[in-house]
Amino acid sequence: MKKEILVDLQGVGKSFRTGDGASRTVLDGVDFTLESGEIVALLGKSGSGKSTLLRIIAGLVQADAGAAKYRGAPLAEPVPGIAMVFQSFALFPWLTVQQNVELGLEAQGVPPAERAARSEAMLDLMGLSGFEGALPRELSGGMRQRVGIARALVTNPDVLLMDEAFSALDVLTGETLRDDILELWDHGRIPTRGILVVSHNIEEAVMMSDRIIMLSSDPGRIRTEIRIDLPRPRNPDSPAVRQLVDEVYGLMTMRAPAAGPAREAGPDYRLPDADIERMEAVLSLLASEPFSGRADLPRLSDESELPDEALFPACEALSQLGLATVEGGDIAMTALGRRYAAADHAARQAIFGRQLLAHVTLPQHIYSMLRAAADGALPEEQVLSTLLESSEPEEARRIMRTAIEWGRYGEIYEFDFHTRRLRLA
Repeated sequence: MKKEILVDLQGVGKSFRTGDGASRTVLDGVDFTLESGEIVALLGKSGSGKSTLLRIIAGLVQADAGAAKYRGAPLAEPVPGIAMVFQSFALFPWLTVQQNVELGLEAQGVPPAERAARSEAMLDLMGLSGFEGALPRELSGGMRQRVGIARALVTNPDVLLMDEAFSALDVLTGETLRDDILELWDHGRIPTRGILVVSHNIEEAVMMSDRIIMLSSDPGRIRTEIRIDLPRPRNPDSPAVRQLVDEVYGLMTMRAPAAGPAREAGPDYRLPDADIERMEAVLSLLASEPFSGRADLPRLSDESELPDEALFPACEALSQLGLATVEGGDIAMTALGRRYAAADHAARQAIFGRQLLAHVTLPQHIYSMLRAAADGALPEEQVLSTLLESSEPEEARRIMRTAIEWGRYGEIYEFDFHTRRLRLA
């Protein structure tokens, strides 16, 4: 029997203007459906447009190309059948728990008596009975997110969108809340008919979803889809779950196909969001027992206590620098990586600098610009303007900070924080 389609995206694209007025494509040609009775997880690296896609479905952002529909009707603004839970809780601090939960009902014109009855029932369902009169500051992070979820569910939405809903919580609290939501869903105790989850956590995606959609980056396109037929609740230590986790890690760390015409030709100046200390910590852990230079990424994540959104950039950076290789969900130190891990601080800096100039485009570009400058110096803004041609302002500044940190550590250039100028080392 064919399932009912709740959300339907056909050829959806979205672009934003960068700081210099140029257009940057965030999503391109996305085809996606959310059917009744399923939970779908969206995974992707930074720049894949996961949150933008969620906001298009929520009616908060309009697509520039293609069609976005909810139950066959165009999505151009927020609709009553779709509710969203944010990472940041997004509660009004001056309102009580019950008042926060009733906000959506009030916006829909629900009478006060019905609002009170429905909000109290939902708070009870979410384990918040007795806290109706509390202010958000009186609650723990996990309880505040329960309020955010209760506020979304009390409107009886068909579709629940969750944007990193558990990532701001500690691991144990996040897992408990996730399991509680799944129990309510699997036992039909909430009215929601479809859930779409944006996550950085691969194990969370495998534990929750019926399908996993992976997006490529710059621009975001659907890269892979995995269907999961395992019954819930799922045991995170079962062979079937561990095999799926390994499979998704492998797919996430595969090098994506070359970008199509949506991305303008030119050098790729993007740098992973990885600091030196984290990269060296991963390399040192790899060099130690029990890994001895090679590790399964899920196990490395457990041992390092790094979440996926921190581990992936560190591994990508080590790969760019030729200190490790990443393939099939495994990371292995290269011969140079082993020398680096065993070296003293000065020798590590020397290796790092040589590898930057040999393999990493943006530091190479900065170094060339500095050598061409009459006084061997240039303002940070000059490099930043180049980055703004292909990145949003916040991401461009993040890349610039990373380039400065890497270049200073490798002693190929210096940076004066007072004058905001780069200079040859």
